[in-house]
This record gives sequence, C-alpha cells and structure tokens, in this order.
Amino acid sequence: MKGRRHDRTMGRSSTFNILMYSHDTYGLGHIRRTMAIASHLRAPDVNILILTGSPIAGRFAFPDQIDFVRIPGMIKKTNEEYLPLSIKINPRHALDIRKNIISATTKTFRPHLFIVDKEPLGLKKEVLSTLQWLKRCLPDTRTVLGLRDIMDDADTIRSAWAKKGIYDVLAALYTEIWVYGIQEFYDPIVEYEIPGTVSQKMVFTGYIPRKVPNPEEIRKEKRRHCLAEREPLVVVTTGGGGDGYPVMDAFLSMLESFGTPVPFRSILITGPFMPKKQRTDVHRRARTVGVRCFHFYRQMEKVLAAADLVISMGGYNTLCEILSQKTLPLIIPRETPRREQLIRAERFHAHGIAEYIPWNALTPVVLREKVLHLLAHPRCREAAIDRFTMTGFEVMRQRLNVFRSAS
Repeated sequence: MKGRRHDRTMGRSSTFNILMYSHDTYGLGHIRRTMAIASHLRAPDVNILILTGSPIAGRFAFPDQIDFVRIPGMIKKTNEEYLPLSIKINPRHALDIRKNIISATTKTFRPHLFIVDKEPLGLKKEVLSTLQWLKRCLPDTRTVLGLRDIMDDADTIRSAWAKKGIYDVLAALYTEIWVYGIQEFYDPIVEYEIPGTVSQKMVFTGYIPRKVPNPEEIRKEKRRHCLAEREPLVVVTTGGGGDGYPVMDAFLSMLESFGTPVPFRSILITGPFMPKKQRTDVHRRARTVGVRCFHFYRQMEKVLAAADLVISMGGYNTLCEILSQKTLPLIIPRETPRREQLIRAERFHAHGIAEYIPWNALTPVVLREKVLHLLAHPRCREAAIDRFTMTGFEVMRQRLNVFRSAS
C-alpha cells in the first residue's frame, strides 16, 4: 500500500489528481457539463484531466490545470450499436482503442478521484476494467458516478440496469453517486428501484449552475441583436442540433406566416451536429425573414441572459444554462429515443418553472400563441424561476473536501 501511494504521488506530492470520463457519443450536453464541473473543482493544487470522445472538445477554452485526452469519437446507430464518428475503422477496433487509451491514461495519471459521467460502465463497458483496476491497485482512489436528474422513464432504466448488472456495479465499484438534481423534483431511488446498498451512496447535489454575465455584458449582448433594448429577444437553441430541425422548422414557419410585423427579435442556434442539408435550409430561411442564425455560440451564457424567452428541447444542460440566467424557458421536448426530456418538462412545469409544448402538438400556430403569451405575461413563471436555486458546485466542492481530508 505504501509503495503504491508513493508511486502515485511521486514528483507531484502537492497535487490532487481528478480524472473525468465523458463518453460523448453525440451532442454537447456531456462535454459542457463535464467542463462546467471541472472548472469549479479546480484549485491551485488540483490537476484535472478529462477523457472525452467529443469532436468539439478543442473548441472550448481550458483553464490552467485542466486538460483533455481525446478518444476516438463514436456515434450511436441503435441503442446497442455504435460506429466510429470520423475514421473508417472496424467499430470493435475503435472501441478497443478507446478502452486502451482510458486504461493507459488512468494507470499513468493515477487519479485520487475518478468521476464517470452518466454511463456506469462507460460506452460498451469500456470503463469497467479501469474501475476494477482502480479497486484492485489503487483502493484509496474515490470513484464517483455523476447522473443527471432524469435518465429515462422508470421501466426502461430498471430493465436496462437489471439486464446489464448495473446495480451490482454501483454497489461494488463506486464510492459515491452524485445526482445532479433535486430529489423532490424526481427521485431515482424510487423511480429506478435503487437498492439500499446503493441508495446510501447517493448524494443529491442540486442542479449545476452556469456562469452569469454582469449587467453591462448583458446590455451589450442585447444591443448587439436588438435595435432597442426594450425589444423582446427570443433565442431558439437545439443543443447539439442532431435532432433539432423540427423545432427550427416550426419556429421559422411561424415567422414566415406572420401577417403583421414580428413584435420581437430572434436568434437561432442550430448546434454543430445538425445535418448540413438541414442547417443550410435553416440559415437560408433565417436570412429571408431577417433573423440571425449561428451553428455554434461560444458564450451561450451572454445570449441566454440577454433573451426574454428561450425555446429549447429541454436537455439537462441547456435548462441549467437558461435557468442560471433567470430567463423564461419554453420547452419542446423530444420523446424518442428517450423520454427524459418530456419527463423533465413535465416536472418543471408542475413546479411552475417552465412552459412546454408536447412534441406531437408542435405547430407554427401553437408555437405563435405560446410565444406571444409568454412574452406578454412573463411574470407567470418569473417568481418560481427566481426561487429556483442551483447548489451543484457547492455540494460537489464539499464532497471533494471530504475526499481530500481522508486522503
């Protein structure tokens, strides 16, 4: 034991090493959440290394003492089949490369804390052998599974976790499970039938806040997109954008059908993963109706803070970003291949925080009515939004301090 501890800290005895894993098969959510957590756990004596499959990780600015290791990207074809995102290689070989990089990085970095995002086993069990190695060879390393508030509907998660042996893995290989949500909003212990041996490891951190611009930055952003600061600003974002075209199409159809001057300004952010043909269509139609359109926005917090209303699909990270700015959200949640966005929209609506339109009810007419109503009556949600607090970073830092004091 002493030899292993000495090996891990040799040459960097004053640092605490955190390794974070984010499989990132699709979209922006995982890498944005991982980056946000890393940025708030860093300290002068903390090193953070992120293992990620995100093809856009390099677009983010990494603060001092945070870096990333890029593993080959994969994209989901079906629930069980993944294909290489860019390179033309046998999927099994691509997964073997990912697994070997994860293992080699862990053995070299020798983390004091290993945080796994969302997938307990990693993509196609690629993290399982690393978790087993840590338990066997670095038993002092704390292992944490980070879960968003809602994974999917209860029946789907119960069935999948039972089939894959997830409950046993959570009991045997994880020190703690951090749930990035509020238990009163959605309780996975009840919904997913978490056994007592696992539920006692669960820490509800609350939602994860995002950077909030100062008032002058918000005013500058508003002036950048509006002729006058008093003009309402509506922002439409579909996260990564891979499945966001129907939302953009409905919004543009709404603008195209206005018989009178549109009483608000609009910004569309398609996301970098929207298929090129769809993205081209959105940009062309946006120019026709005089709307600004971006495929990626580096400082989302500024444009979300400047907005009077943000239309999104209700992904975890997008909602955290919107509500951090105390901005009014309108959710249009997808219902396939997972129901987590719909469930989140329903729960937030029940608590008075967000309005939503069911996916099969989305039409330009319904969207117009909802947008105009929310812009005319913002106070119907403002009080609940003002009471909505985000404690995620505070609780995570508390847990980190506990881990460090026990090291």
